[in-house]
Amino acid sequence: MKLIQLTLLLLCFLVVPARSQNVAQSKKVDESGNDVLPWNRLLRPAGKQIYFGDKSLENHALDAALSPDGKWLAVEERYSVVFIDTEADSIVFTLPIKSRSELAGAMSTYSGIIWHKTNNGMEVLWSAATSGGKSFVIRASWKNRKAGITDYFSYDPLPPSKTALPNELLIRKENNRDYLYVVLNGNNELVKQDLVTGNVVWRQDTGVAPYGITEAKGKLFVTNWGGRLPLGDDDVVAGVPWGEAKVSLTTGATREGSISVFDPNSGQLISEIITGLHPNEIVSSPRGKYVYVTNSNSDNVSVIDPVSDKITENIMVRLQPGLNKYWGDSPDGITVSKNGKFLYVANGIDNAVAVVRLGKHASARGLKQKSEVIGFIPTGAYPSSVTIADNKKMYVTNIEATGAHVGLHQGPEKTLAYNTHHMLASVSVIPMPDKKELEKHTNTVIAVNDLARVKLAELPARVGVEPKPVPDRIGEPSVFKHVLYIIKENRTYDQVLGDVPKGNGDSTLCIYGRKITPNMHRLVNDFVLMDNYMASGKCSAEGHQWTDASIVTDYVEKNVRAWFRSYPHVQYDALVYAPTGFIWDNALKHGKSVKIYGEAAVPEFDKSLGWKDIYQKFVNGEPFHFTNKTTVGPVKPILSQTYPGYDHHAIPDVMRAAAFVKDLKKYENMEGDSLPQLMVMALPADHTAGTRPGYPTPRAMVADNDVALGQIVDALSHSRFWSNTVIFVTEDDSQTGWDHVSAYRTVGTVISPYSHKDKAVHAAYNQPAMVRTIEQILGLPPMNIQDAIAPTMDACFGQTPDYTPYNGVKNEVPLDEMNAALSSLKGKALHYANISLEPQYDHIDGGDDDMLNKILWFSAKGKIPYPAKLAGKDDDDD
Repeated sequence: MKLIQLTLLLLCFLVVPARSQNVAQSKKVDESGNDVLPWNRLLRPAGKQIYFGDKSLENHALDAALSPDGKWLAVEERYSVVFIDTEADSIVFTLPIKSRSELAGAMSTYSGIIWHKTNNGMEVLWSAATSGGKSFVIRASWKNRKAGITDYFSYDPLPPSKTALPNELLIRKENNRDYLYVVLNGNNELVKQDLVTGNVVWRQDTGVAPYGITEAKGKLFVTNWGGRLPLGDDDVVAGVPWGEAKVSLTTGATREGSISVFDPNSGQLISEIITGLHPNEIVSSPRGKYVYVTNSNSDNVSVIDPVSDKITENIMVRLQPGLNKYWGDSPDGITVSKNGKFLYVANGIDNAVAVVRLGKHASARGLKQKSEVIGFIPTGAYPSSVTIADNKKMYVTNIEATGAHVGLHQGPEKTLAYNTHHMLASVSVIPMPDKKELEKHTNTVIAVNDLARVKLAELPARVGVEPKPVPDRIGEPSVFKHVLYIIKENRTYDQVLGDVPKGNGDSTLCIYGRKITPNMHRLVNDFVLMDNYMASGKCSAEGHQWTDASIVTDYVEKNVRAWFRSYPHVQYDALVYAPTGFIWDNALKHGKSVKIYGEAAVPEFDKSLGWKDIYQKFVNGEPFHFTNKTTVGPVKPILSQTYPGYDHHAIPDVMRAAAFVKDLKKYENMEGDSLPQLMVMALPADHTAGTRPGYPTPRAMVADNDVALGQIVDALSHSRFWSNTVIFVTEDDSQTGWDHVSAYRTVGTVISPYSHKDKAVHAAYNQPAMVRTIEQILGLPPMNIQDAIAPTMDACFGQTPDYTPYNGVKNEVPLDEMNAALSSLKGKALHYANISLEPQYDHIDGGDDDMLNKILWFSAKGKIPYPAKLAGKDDDDD
């Protein structure tokens, strides 16, 4: 069957699926009723949607397994296991991990829940870990529609690993005894142990970051996210948590995926198979003749002959490959039909399951020479696993569900407010389609993804076209030669701009208004106010991937909310990066000059110096000695060593601004135009340090960030480069605040002589749109499918320039307004100050973000109730 071409008319006839939990959710929908995601995709999942989770948490459905009798589906959720009756398709029991006191603080890892028959009935096993390095395989009995945790195995980290991090499991009967095989993602190990006693039989090294496991032809096959362990003679390696991986010289991303093949009896490594990038889920055919593995960063599935350990076929599962040449489908979950003829592949970013008819090199029952994708089935956001019950219906777990749309009451009028860490999990229950239904589903997937937009990015440049702020086609001239791209930290729109009359704001949620951020307020008045601009991620670990690469990889999605291996708000984990690279890689590849100011770098300095010490050095004109460090090879030659990187609260943003202004003056004094064409800047102090003694108050740190922004714009607008320079400003995410429109709505603006003066832009823009606009201006092609389909931000520009320079506004809040000492505090103020002093808050985004939200709200609002108060008990109240 050929894929049906896009037809938007179809959307008018689709039925809205029922929700199974009555929780207020923001309906960010388009005119046809589709849920709108903040990365330019729509949702219209097939079948029935089962929503669940504690609305005070960020819930994610990770994996699922069908019971041996087919009556129950066990769903592995980040905080619990949920049991679904497969006849009624309703939840009958929820088992929180914290129901066992010893497991408090543990969260489910990435995948791998399994069922096991015992003498007393049935049990489920799954993996979990804590942020403190404890790792478990949990066992829970299932009887009379109830589950209870009966036991667990513990796993110690193998240095330098900080957590063993168990993931997928396999139980194998050998000589009438059950043995458990555990993939230890953090230790780079596979462990075999007796299921009854827990005694370890053997343990063996795998590749880098092992993930999935299956059995075929008497062998064990284990996928490795980062490929084989690097040998000493490989000089193109980079850091991943607790080790190194082979990486690309041009992007710094991992360049290899692999499968380790073991003898289950001896533990001997039989062979290593090189696969596509970031191999994930692995399954075997019903009779074990073939093994299938999804390669998330290659958009394909590798088929392996388990006898020869050779790849027999690589199956591309990209949506509309004839139209779409860009990476970004992210296949992760996979299952094979009972008859061995079909694969069902969860394509994360497509929000769909790809249906593959297997060919002669992939199935004993294959008829055609090559396997082919015959259709797609729409799901919730970022499907992660597919389970088929009785060939009648499929169950799909969706990591992102519909996004962060749980509304929590706030204020005396009980209006709704939204935060990115409040969302429900979901499972799609979809009847197995016949040919006609699959055609209809495929049409829906094509329509809601609307990949036809890539054609706009591929139109050939025309000759003799007049320069415009944003050219109509890539390669046509822009009035701009230089782009400064400024990335700030963690604020929502309402938090900062909720008091601006011409925008759609809620002043009751505004805690850093005009008095604290006079420059941002003047900038959105003098230039562009965007009140429908969205961050695409829920936190900085996601946010800096969206700002820097315009996409998140499967590795990021698998780690959401738990961040077991790393929290990549600073780019220092090669497993995180997209294979298509970052925006600076794109610019360098196409001959543009680039300089990075602080992004993707951490400053090393004398840690005995506190914020006051460093600030005083700045005020007195004394040198502050530091060295910016990065693990991303391509960043090193373009990284400023005079502008401090971030990940530490001790460096004020005014020091960063001064470093940039000094650099700018050097470029002004050079002959010609040597100012880099692309400048990427981190400006992070608006994150704040909470109410930690020894640091400025939250409002002072936001004021520091604001005055620094004003100084940077002031300097550029008074320079000789102003006429052909544009400044884009965004937050990396919106996690540390509340908004009455969307959890993702954030602060963004565009500053240039061509930016519309005193205009409110209500167009729906987001971070991929900002990246795409920068690329369009600089004549750069898209990096991946997400920026390829993003719109350009044309509404932010006019055709007539106004070269009036911007004059920065002085801060009204003293930048050295310090948090009070513990000795002067009591009650909740003392409570929150002590929490702010905890080691987890030493670094940007190092601590519990929901707790930081409460601290910032209390610091600004005092006794006014926190927006989430009615969501449940505030465990931090005295």
